[in-house]
Amino acid sequence: MIEAPSEELPYDPGPDERNWAMFCHLSVFAGLLFPFGNVIAPLVLWLLKRRESAFVDFHGKEVLNFQITLLLGFAVCWVLTLVIIGLVLMVVLALAALVLTIIGLVRASRGECWRYPLSLRLVS
Repeated sequence: MIEAPSEELPYDPGPDERNWAMFCHLSVFAGLLFPFGNVIAPLVLWLLKRRESAFVDFHGKEVLNFQITLLLGFAVCWVLTLVIIGLVLMVVLALAALVLTIIGLVRASRGECWRYPLSLRLVS
């Protein structure tokens, strides 16, 4: 797997900051409960905590950028279902999303800054 570049923080984030960053990553599973929850839930958490912590701000932006990229990827896969390959690509994309979200969650719990690979940087 390609390792995304990491960034260094000038301080060690405390447990509260780590928990909020983890919640940003965990909130993407809200998409399983309601449409676009995978974008709305991290957006709400990011908007609430971005000014209080640079660490949460970083992870919130990363989660949002990755989820928007996934939405675009799933839209392309949906169009490609007309030629059947879209179904296979959707499964691959879903598995990659699950694995990368778990990696982001673990990195946030360790207090590390981690960028999702192949993610568009739309939110800055």
